[in-house]
Amino acid sequence: MITWANTPFEPWAGLAGGILIGCSVVLLLFTIGRIAGISGAIAGMFTKQRVEKTWRIAFIGGLMLSTVIYQLFVGDFPVITQQSSVWMIVAGLLVGFGTRLGSGCTSGHGVAGIARLSSRSIVATLCFIGFAVATVSLFRHINWGG
Repeated sequence: MITWANTPFEPWAGLAGGILIGCSVVLLLFTIGRIAGISGAIAGMFTKQRVEKTWRIAFIGGLMLSTVIYQLFVGDFPVITQQSSVWMIVAGLLVGFGTRLGSGCTSGHGVAGIARLSSRSIVATLCFIGFAVATVSLFRHINWGG
């Protein structure tokens, strides 16, 4: 039986994180006219011309650097997974496939797209949320032999 840990409710941390994400989306859109979608930024690092690669590498590098900065000022944060490494790899591959199929990820559609009132992004985000709810329900209520 899989047990589920409770996540502490931290509204101020969530609000601060949301404000930082929103500011970064606006900053990227107003400075270079690009949408802050993680999957698109990563894909473009391998397929776009040099000018397009520069901001993408800086953007993804900043995401990775933020964890180092967090650890320097706040300390380590525990990462607790509920599934095996195999399931985590399968989930990552499915998410990657889904972002290509949906022409974007939760950051591109859910943050930047909805903020621009894009109907395509609203539908995509509703699909993300719907399938996330279904997946969590499936994993919580079906015994997978664990």
